[in-house]
Amino acid sequence: MTELKIQHILTLSYLLSKGAKHNYVTITTSSLGKNIKKSQQSASKHLLELEQNKFIDRIISGRNISVKITPKGFTEMVKLSAILRKSLDSSPSYVELKGTLVSGMGEGAYYMGLKGYTKQFQSKIGYVPFPGTLNVRLDQKIHQEAIKQFETLNGVKINSFSDGKRTYGWVKCFPARLNNLANCELIILERTHHDDSIIELISKSCLRKTAKLKDGSKISIKIKINS
Repeated sequence: MTELKIQHILTLSYLLSKGAKHNYVTITTSSLGKNIKKSQQSASKHLLELEQNKFIDRIISGRNISVKITPKGFTEMVKLSAILRKSLDSSPSYVELKGTLVSGMGEGAYYMGLKGYTKQFQSKIGYVPFPGTLNVRLDQKIHQEAIKQFETLNGVKINSFSDGKRTYGWVKCFPARLNNLANCELIILERTHHDDSIIELISKSCLRKTAKLKDGSKISIKIKINS
């Protein structure tokens, strides 16, 4: 792991952005503090500690300070960058949720069969869903909290529409895998009667039959997300 202290990373990052890899750049501790959102005293302390650890060279002239990052300082920043890049690249591109299969209220079959939806499903996700939705109760708080992020993530958008009598809300679809057995879509609805503990899944075929499920079955869902 890098020898750099956490509080010094922003200071070195700012100095790099000003061209201090190859040149002495002139700064003041007040301007440095403002840019790294620290006090002038903290900025001054950062520079002193970085110099003591041979991460920077300093030339002081009155209130002005000229600073250049040393090869050691730059190498440590490169190491840190490599660690962060590896960690970010290895992050899974899916969210895993676990819950229990429960019966719905029977409304899914009606809504999924509306032409205003079926035409869009066919063109946007490539199939017309089996009538009805699979309802999964998220039993743990961690999964109930995790699902909330999908409200702001970009899924495949099925637009709202009107049949002249009423308006039906939009639906967002996210590709998913159920119990590592069946492909499906998590759907996020603009309007729903369910609370945050219930999620709904759709598929080309009947998921209960495909995955051999019944009420009370334990469910694991991996939902793909765009990085």
